[in-house]
Amino acid sequence: MDFLLKIWRQENASAKGRFEKYKVTGISPDSSFLEMLDILNQQLIDKFEMPVCFDHDCREGICGTCGLYINGRPHGPDDAITTCQLHMRKFKDGDTIVIEPWRAKSFPIIKDLVVDRSAFDKIIEAGGYISVNTGGIPDANAIPIPKRNADIAMDAASCIGCGACVAACKNASAMLFVSAKVSQFAMLPQGRVEAKERVRNMVTKMDELGFGNCTNTGACQAECPKEISLTHIARMNREFFTAKIL
Repeated sequence: MDFLLKIWRQENASAKGRFEKYKVTGISPDSSFLEMLDILNQQLIDKFEMPVCFDHDCREGICGTCGLYINGRPHGPDDAITTCQLHMRKFKDGDTIVIEPWRAKSFPIIKDLVVDRSAFDKIIEAGGYISVNTGGIPDANAIPIPKRNADIAMDAASCIGCGACVAACKNASAMLFVSAKVSQFAMLPQGRVEAKERVRNMVTKMDELGFGNCTNTGACQAECPKEISLTHIARMNREFFTAKIL
């Protein structure tokens, strides 16, 4: 398979970026999208040109590092996957593929397709943990938890912090990410001890970092590789209002 790639190139956060075109040929339809970029970079290196910088780590869809904006969609033209799980068979031979970094004020570009997502780390540091003294390892049934609550908490905890929700949102909102991190504790008794402080601190930090607000368009849920539900945003709002009132 042959492709024409239009890739965003930018030296650093303050430099002016531009699209550059590259041709890649002989790509297997079974290659992953990142393997295709590896092939392109090897070609550039062989010609003593600067390779394209992009983020990746596990290449198994669990770390959230590999986020790219591909043909107008976070993680590309497939549902419930990360970029590293996208395969070239999802494209047609001869296609033009436009590849961009996440576009958000709170995710400044470091170089080319690499963005700084440390804003998410700062939100987690603001309150995304519990500090109870657990002592030794408790028995699994020491604290009875309804299965529905456990399932909701596990669904929220599956968020990998890739930032697709921010990239998809017209307001660059981080509400889906933050609400997932709030919900994963709010549904469990261990997380209730610091619930009010947690949601206040995390929402405040989210606003400080310049993320937009949620206007319920649903783009975040549609593009989330782990299919995190919008209902977590409603839960976070209830937690926040309760924390502010009581």
